[in-house]
Amino acid sequence: MDHSATTPVAAEVLEAMLPYFSDKFGNASSLHGFGREAREALEESRQKVARLLNADPGEIVFTSGGTESDNLALRGIAYKNRNSGRHIITSQIEHPAILETCRSLEREGFTVTYLPVNREGLIELSELERTIRPDTILISIMHANNEVGTIQPLEEVGRLAADRDIYLHTDAVQTVGKIPVDVEAMGADLLSLSAHKLYGPKGVGALFIRRGTKIQSLATGGGHERNLRSGTENVAGIVGLARAADLAREEMAAEGHRLVELRDRLAELVLGRVKDAWINGSMEKRLPGSLNLGFSYVEGESLLLYLDSKGIAVSTGSACSSHKLEPSHVLLALGLRPEQCHGSLRITMGRSNNQEQVDYVADCIAEAVERFRMMSPLGRDEGRK
Repeated sequence: MDHSATTPVAAEVLEAMLPYFSDKFGNASSLHGFGREAREALEESRQKVARLLNADPGEIVFTSGGTESDNLALRGIAYKNRNSGRHIITSQIEHPAILETCRSLEREGFTVTYLPVNREGLIELSELERTIRPDTILISIMHANNEVGTIQPLEEVGRLAADRDIYLHTDAVQTVGKIPVDVEAMGADLLSLSAHKLYGPKGVGALFIRRGTKIQSLATGGGHERNLRSGTENVAGIVGLARAADLAREEMAAEGHRLVELRDRLAELVLGRVKDAWINGSMEKRLPGSLNLGFSYVEGESLLLYLDSKGIAVSTGSACSSHKLEPSHVLLALGLRPEQCHGSLRITMGRSNNQEQVDYVADCIAEAVERFRMMSPLGRDEGRK
């Protein structure tokens, strides 16, 4: 129940990758037969990833994952276009790969506006429009949030950016493979994705870069990936990403419908049995398998450990921040108090989950909340009312 942290490599993906660790081990830059074989696999994979995004293959640059893609997008645009302006707009609920990069750019003389969100985790388009300045060179808004699953109105953002000739980047790590992602419909100039979020291998991702986008490379070397990402390509991983992309295209509609039913069932069961519980984020504009629940008078980490003892894996926030003690920056931005943030659980379902598991998880959550509230003075006091 923690598929937003990572997913298992699909059997079909592993099968596609295995030959490129042994028989087809060539370097894609070599001119001999082994190299040509690897190059052919690389370019075929580029086509498959592009097809998933409605992009051109030449607009796909392979990376090591979402964090590198985000860094290349933000830093690459900032450095290349600094003579046109030094203002960047993002949101308060972005992944640390965006927020930390923006903070680093601020130390280098760039100005960043961090848009607030409403209680559902959505940016306000009027606020975005108001913050655009003559020196704004980039808007970076994530497609869907990794903690609460809220899906942002990217098409409207894209129109605002295009009308003002501003580059638009979106961190789509949590959406690619789960819901339709169309870079043309969005108007995105850059888009980040990661293989391990869609049943592919860890350590490989991609950045969509629209043709004509002025961007600077961050790594010098042999000039791989259109001179934007030097280094010998991870052919096996890229082949795995491409196979995962094909599977996503085939299964997305049916799987999305199934996960919506599981998600809504879990929400109904938990909220029907547990008092002083709520849903964080939007229920309507939400990823199919994503549910973030809040509970009063209970520590989320206590719930997580109890559920773990029952064989259930969930999260109290994003996996990248799970060892930090401070409240989730995402939940704080939604307007929750720190104690409410600490009483929240992220539950994200995937292909292996079913109704029987959902019912079991609901039972365990209800049991855990009751147990821990009985141990809490505040919980006991509320129970007597």
